[in-house]
Amino acid sequence: MANRKILIQLVIAIIVLIHIVQSAYIVKETEQVVITQFGKPIGEAKITPGLKFKVPFIQKTNYFEKRYMEWDGDPNQVPTKDKKFIFVDAYARWQITDPLQFFKRLTNERGALSRLDDILDGETRDYIANHNLEEAVRTSNRTPIPSGMIGEEIGDTLINIIVGRQKIQSMILESANAKASDLGIEILDFRLKRINYVEEVREQVYERMKSERFRIAEKFRSEGQGEASKINGEKERDLLTIQSEAFRKAEEIMGRADARAASIYAAAYDQSTLSKDLYSFVKSMGTFERTFDSTTTVILSTDSELYKYLINFK
Repeated sequence: MANRKILIQLVIAIIVLIHIVQSAYIVKETEQVVITQFGKPIGEAKITPGLKFKVPFIQKTNYFEKRYMEWDGDPNQVPTKDKKFIFVDAYARWQITDPLQFFKRLTNERGALSRLDDILDGETRDYIANHNLEEAVRTSNRTPIPSGMIGEEIGDTLINIIVGRQKIQSMILESANAKASDLGIEILDFRLKRINYVEEVREQVYERMKSERFRIAEKFRSEGQGEASKINGEKERDLLTIQSEAFRKAEEIMGRADARAASIYAAAYDQSTLSKDLYSFVKSMGTFERTFDSTTTVILSTDSELYKYLINFK
C-alpha cells in the first residue's frame, strides 16, 4: 500500500514537472516571442528578456530574431534609361519591429526574405530603369584625375549627374519601406553592391578601350615619325650648309693660291729672258703632262709653241 502511494506521488510529481517545463520558457536578449494557440497568435509579443509562462501543450512559442538581419539579392539584368543593359547586385539590412504583425503576414524569416526579394528587386529595377547609367554609378560630379597613363587626355569628359547613386539608394530604401510598412519589418539600409555590364556590352566596352589605346599608340607613332622626319630634314639642311660653306672656303683658298702662284709666275717671268724661257718650258711641260699620254695622237702646226719644244726634243 505504501509503495503504491509513493508511486502515485511520483507520477503526480512527474506530471507537475512536465507541466512546469512545458509552461515555462525563456526569452533571450536577442529574441522576441509570439505565443500561438492552435496556430493563431495569442496576446502581445514578448520582447523583454526573462522567464515567461504559457499554457502547456496548447500554446506554442515562436521565436524571432531581434537583431539586424541581412538580405543579399541575386544579380539581375536591368536596362537603364539610356538603354544600357547591366547586372545590378544589391544588399540590405532589415529588422523585425513588430513580431506579431510579422507572424501574421510572413510567418517566419524565410517568408520575410522571399517578400523582400519581391520588394527590393522590383524597386531596384524601377529606379535603375528610370535613370542613366552614370547616375547609378557615381554619387557626385567631380573633375577627372589623370592616372599617369601615357597619352591620356584629361578634359571635361565626365557627364554631369543630377541624382546620383547615393540618392537612388535612398529613394529605393524609402519606397521599399513604404511597401513593407504593414509587414512588421523595417529595412534599415540598402546599398548597390556591384554594377557591371552584361557580357555582350562588356565585350564592346573592352573593344572600345582597346581601340582607344591603339588610337593613342598610333598618335604617338605618327608624332614620332613626324619628329624623326623633322630631325632628318634639319640634319640634311645642316649638312648641306656645312658642305656649302666648306666648298666656298675651299674655293676661296684655291683662288688665293692660284692668284699667289700667278703672281709668282709673273714675277719670275719678268726677271730675265732665261727665266721667261724656263717658265714657258715648265708651263709647256705641264700642258703636255695633262694633255697627252702614250696613246695620244695630235696634229700641230709649225707655228705652235708645243711644236717648237717637240722639235727640240727630237
